[in-house]
Amino acid sequence: MQILCLTMATWIMAWGVAFAQTSPQLGSQASMFNQVKSWMAETHKVKADEVTIAPLDPRVQVQTCSKSLLVDHPFSSKDTVRVRCADPIWQLYLQVAMPAPLVAQANTPSANMGKPLVASSPAAATAPIVKTVVVPKRLIQRGTIIDADMLEEVGQSAGNVDNSMLQSLKDALAAEAVRDLSAGQALRSSDIRRAILVKQGQLVTMNVGDKSGFLITVRVEALQDGRMGEQVRLKNTESGRLISGVVVGPNLVKGLQ
Repeated sequence: MQILCLTMATWIMAWGVAFAQTSPQLGSQASMFNQVKSWMAETHKVKADEVTIAPLDPRVQVQTCSKSLLVDHPFSSKDTVRVRCADPIWQLYLQVAMPAPLVAQANTPSANMGKPLVASSPAAATAPIVKTVVVPKRLIQRGTIIDADMLEEVGQSAGNVDNSMLQSLKDALAAEAVRDLSAGQALRSSDIRRAILVKQGQLVTMNVGDKSGFLITVRVEALQDGRMGEQVRLKNTESGRLISGVVVGPNLVKGLQ
């Protein structure tokens, strides 16, 4: 009996430690999601409970932020939200969705009450609404880092366009194809992911300054992987000094001033 009680006590203590370790993580993620929904509601004039956020990869660890989170749309599409923390420094990209805005019907009885009847143009009544989508010019194989020359913007009937389709070339730049993409196939946000442009252990080019004043270019070693816009740790191979920079292109970072 003593052995059984000791075993149960040990199990309860281990469970309590595990709970203490995971609860802050879950709380940080829930708090982040609530703040993002509130920001979306205020920015786009929708209800917070109508905003949905795609689940995070279970491997992603959301650290507690000691300061207010910064939320914005880094691309032209409203389907992607960037969340940044200043202390400790980290950022995450979330896929979000919200209800389509209601469009007032101009020809309803209440809208036309008291107005003179005017014959509408048949062409105007039947003219289709066209939206822009992004399609590959040729086959893009899985794992390829996409650049502007591979894509083009084309018009498509609004009835065939959903919120997950990309509507600007900017949304696909510096991204990686997660599957083979056929020529002419409208791209969706699920077809791509942000590519790793700087890889840990590789030598990359770092620019300090700007062309209008002075510009210093040095070769440094990346100490971690980085995607477009992310801040990464670097090491000057000559002096051994540890520095930081922001990823601005393939194997290219900009020094923090």
